[in-house]
Amino acid sequence: MDLGIAGKVALVLGASKGLGAASAEALTAEGAVVHAVSRSGTVTDPQLHGFAADLSTAEGVAAVLAHVAAIGQIDILVANTGGPRPGGAQGVSSEDWAGAFAALAIPLFRIADAVLPGMIARGWGRIVTIGSSGIEQPIPGLALSNAVRGSVAGWSKTLSAEVAAHGITVNMVLPGRIDTDRVRALDAGRASRSGEDIAAVKAAAEREIPAGRYGRAAEFGAVVAFLAGTGASYVTGSMLRVDGGLIRSL
Repeated sequence: MDLGIAGKVALVLGASKGLGAASAEALTAEGAVVHAVSRSGTVTDPQLHGFAADLSTAEGVAAVLAHVAAIGQIDILVANTGGPRPGGAQGVSSEDWAGAFAALAIPLFRIADAVLPGMIARGWGRIVTIGSSGIEQPIPGLALSNAVRGSVAGWSKTLSAEVAAHGITVNMVLPGRIDTDRVRALDAGRASRSGEDIAAVKAAAEREIPAGRYGRAAEFGAVVAFLAGTGASYVTGSMLRVDGGLIRSL
């Protein structure tokens, strides 16, 4: 299926591995020119344009904003940030709450603000934010992620209505248990706390997923690429799950 984005310029945040890398690869396969931002600046495909910046710092965000200005045109933004440390909702310090919001949410808001004027001028644009299934069904032990990503969902929905008339769509993709370094680290943490081995923890998690397995990063990337394509021009303000049926609500 030709998604109609060959030659479009994409900026993918958190793109060195996992869901960000899979999204960057899927867009590249469709012919988009992809600038891949990560702390290391490393890329998974030689066709990607790597750029090193740490989005958890003000300096890193400023560097990305300067890079966006130098590129001059961003048609597709894949807004992705890393997950915060695990932990419950009780006893979290004000500093930790503020730090999580500063690292996970504010960079996305500022970078979107930087690319939107050009999208509006051209009458076309795509903003796809990588969220979490915890937005719809909070994940135990991930209070910071559940709370801050919920805030990002509110921003995304609000923004979608503001820019829809300009030919710009704004959507979120909610991963369930996709086989990435982040999910493997969370499984390892659960195994350490429970005294089980990692294989047993993973098997228990898979039993909760109707599809019976963890997702593959490429499966997630394909959904991001679809939302970035011309065929998804009437899909906006939506949250699309990629979770193998894990979330049971309607």
